[in-house]
Amino acid sequence: MTKLPKNIRIGRNGRVGILKKIPRDLWQHPRYASHAKVIERSTGAIDVEEGIRLATSMLQDFDLEFATARAEIQSAAVSDDGRQRLRADFAKTRKASDDQTIRSDLSPHRRTRVAEKTRREILDAAMKEFAAKGLNGARVDAIAARTSITKPMIYYHFGSKEKLYAAVMEEAYGGVRSKEQDLNLGALTPVDAMRRLVEVTFDHHAEHPEYVRLVSGENIEKGRHIAGRPSLVERNAIAIDTVRDLLDRGEKDGTFRSGIDPWHLHFLISSYCFMRVSNRYSWRAVFDKDLWDQTDVPAQREMIVDVIMRYLNPHIAP
Repeated sequence: MTKLPKNIRIGRNGRVGILKKIPRDLWQHPRYASHAKVIERSTGAIDVEEGIRLATSMLQDFDLEFATARAEIQSAAVSDDGRQRLRADFAKTRKASDDQTIRSDLSPHRRTRVAEKTRREILDAAMKEFAAKGLNGARVDAIAARTSITKPMIYYHFGSKEKLYAAVMEEAYGGVRSKEQDLNLGALTPVDAMRRLVEVTFDHHAEHPEYVRLVSGENIEKGRHIAGRPSLVERNAIAIDTVRDLLDRGEKDGTFRSGIDPWHLHFLISSYCFMRVSNRYSWRAVFDKDLWDQTDVPAQREMIVDVIMRYLNPHIAP
């Protein structure tokens, strides 16, 4: 068995965690006053090598946290404002402790709902952080700062920053797929359904530039963090099935020409909607043209719809 570094252990559940003593000079700090004198945290990782890496990072974070707490104590010793702030921190710490006690008394069903809400909050914050800074630039500390959730709890739910990033990518792709599935295209004629699909794709990309930034960043990473994720492949296959179904219906009633590859059509729609978001700033710099000029956006939206419908029209030569 691999010899574990100091303060790192494997819990009864087989997950790697840390066991860190709170320094005696910090026992009276509001952040630690309601704690036991030893901090236990799980990395959420079962793989020992990965767990040690995560645990080492967590221990380093605690060293920095302890140093910050010492500075706060020294500041509070000479500052009335500092003493008031520490008292406020103490109240906040006690409330968090009380909230944790309440959560432990919840029924299994409500605990599941709390866990789902926690994961949702983490994903929303992580999506903003990863979209702004990319995988390498994003920090779990910054993600935690965007939420009411601690850094160890983020690791507990997702295991590592890389796994959280992969979950965010799946969430980003899932957003546009869910939007498509909510359209009830089967109730529309093939022509109206196709127009609606293109319009919603255009609108979704415009409303969610973080999705475009995330996908652009993952392409820089050569797709290695999302490759081989069956759930992601399955959800995105639905997009092609949706286009294929519309093409089949339109071909049967004579409104669409035959022989169109659904992959190619999906690519055509997505590329236009994606590029106007991804290249917004470079176009403004090079062409002095703002692709997000609100007076021009309706014309852009109608143009992609018109291009697609002309491409599908059986009476217009491709």
